[in-house]
Amino acid sequence: MTTYSVPLREMRFVLHDVFGAADTLTALPGFADATADVMDAVLDECAKLCEGVLFPINQSGDQEGCTIKDGKVTTPKGFREAYKQYAEGGWCGLTADPEFGGQGLPETIDYLVGEMVGSANLSLGLYPGLTQGTILALTAFGTPEQKKVYLPKLISGAWQGTMCLTESHAGSDLGLLRTKAVPNSDGSYSVTGTKIFISAGEHDMTENHVHLVLARLPDAPEGSRGISMFLVPKFLPNADGSPGKPNAAAAGSIEHKMGMKGSVTCVMNFDGAKGWLVGQPHKGLAGMFVMMNKERLFVGSQGISVGEVAYQSAVTYAKDRLQGRAAATPSRPDQAADPIIVHPDIRNRLLASRAIVEALRALSVWTHIQVDISHKHPDAEVRQRADDMVGLMTPIVKAGGTDYGSEIANACLQVLGGHGYIREHGMEQLVRDVRITQIYEGTNTIQALDLVGRKLGIDGGRLFTGWLKEVDDTLSRVSGRNDMAEFAAPLKDSLERLKAATAWLLEESKHDPNARAAAANDYLRLFGLTAFAWMWVSMIEAALAKKDSDAEFTATKLHVGRYFMQRLLPQVGGLDAVMRAGSKSLMALAEGAF
Repeated sequence: MTTYSVPLREMRFVLHDVFGAADTLTALPGFADATADVMDAVLDECAKLCEGVLFPINQSGDQEGCTIKDGKVTTPKGFREAYKQYAEGGWCGLTADPEFGGQGLPETIDYLVGEMVGSANLSLGLYPGLTQGTILALTAFGTPEQKKVYLPKLISGAWQGTMCLTESHAGSDLGLLRTKAVPNSDGSYSVTGTKIFISAGEHDMTENHVHLVLARLPDAPEGSRGISMFLVPKFLPNADGSPGKPNAAAAGSIEHKMGMKGSVTCVMNFDGAKGWLVGQPHKGLAGMFVMMNKERLFVGSQGISVGEVAYQSAVTYAKDRLQGRAAATPSRPDQAADPIIVHPDIRNRLLASRAIVEALRALSVWTHIQVDISHKHPDAEVRQRADDMVGLMTPIVKAGGTDYGSEIANACLQVLGGHGYIREHGMEQLVRDVRITQIYEGTNTIQALDLVGRKLGIDGGRLFTGWLKEVDDTLSRVSGRNDMAEFAAPLKDSLERLKAATAWLLEESKHDPNARAAAANDYLRLFGLTAFAWMWVSMIEAALAKKDSDAEFTATKLHVGRYFMQRLLPQVGGLDAVMRAGSKSLMALAEGAF
């Protein structure tokens, strides 16, 4: 069995000691009540739900999976009851507008809630996770009537939200989609088409489903400029807001997947389903990207979630499993063998997992603080700077969180050896579950291409320059401190390498049309490791401030941070070299030779 205990101490350390989030957030309009005590209470309550309700049905949910009969989907045993507790606890509307029944709390605290829910039960957490994006899209682009009818139901968790983009012939290239929407005389539209890979498209946990569907109007221009977004409910609402007669929107089948089997993925058929335009005609991508940007950060947290539970489970096993002897002195001379945690290879896997998870968590918290500032700060210039940082960090959090989450799950399975490969221990489920996170909400290569192809070039490099200033401010703050030198110096070196690699890539792309795409994944990882080093410097600085009150905690942070700087950060050299090899060796081989 896997092991999971919510890492509340680590979460509070990042939230309060590293970033002083309460001071920043309570100063923003609407967040006066988001004090440190309130945030801690929220984390405590969610931890109880995760450890006591969601985690115990994670493995059984995977083994049972979802089933479909006559178009109706049944979720695994215990999921309905667990979701009911989740919804009744107000977790679906944690950050939503209080006008429609939400709690109006910061996105920062919602990230930590999402991380622990994902660790406890990745499949179940996807259902309400998708609804968050639906709420954001309707809040931003819905009509007053749409908000009045749908937002209270979505925020309460009584109804579920989905987003319906993908078609069998049109995955990431949304300009190819064929679903049509024809105007009706009453102001609604008849939506016809088939969408695939629709998470939570149909299930038995809520009384209604609200699909946001991308489709084309009859006069739509070609490509992505001709996409509109439509609100299509499973049941048409009655005047009193209750679910009414069925709409022509139904699940045709469910996918038989590698992982996340407790989360249903549907083929959805819209056969002249009644829907309503959300936002402006032919401007559907604007609404969908409001939803998608939220979900990309959410998916990044899923990678961190799996990395955390995989690490905890591997540590528990490594301390218990006896095998071989320590190379120097036996640690268990009274027993036939030592626990495997004495072996360098095991320690390497565990320390790498921990060092990355802690850096990713810190980067995600910092990014979500920027989300809150971008939404709430009264100064437009400050909002723009924060929004720039969110835009730059989103591909790194999404791709970094999920690439590393998958690698950590595999590394921690290896700690268990053959037992990790056996279903009863639960580690192979983590490997299967996390794999999709590298694919959905924009594959990780799409994230890398977004970083090098769009984000670096905005306004002459404004985003990158703004981020460099953030890191330089940190380095200036710790400059001259002997206790920080072994951490600050590697960050400074990596930062200089990143600057040079960025300049090289921008110059190379002027001569080679394939340069950015060839370098994108390696560049994103180089950037990510440098950002993680920045987070480690920030965490070490905060930990040293606690050394008199918590010497053991500080010592542990120093050890893990030192490991990161010495054994993980040097990978930037190899990534830089691979980048600079260019695209020639990739593109020279004739297609027929493959």
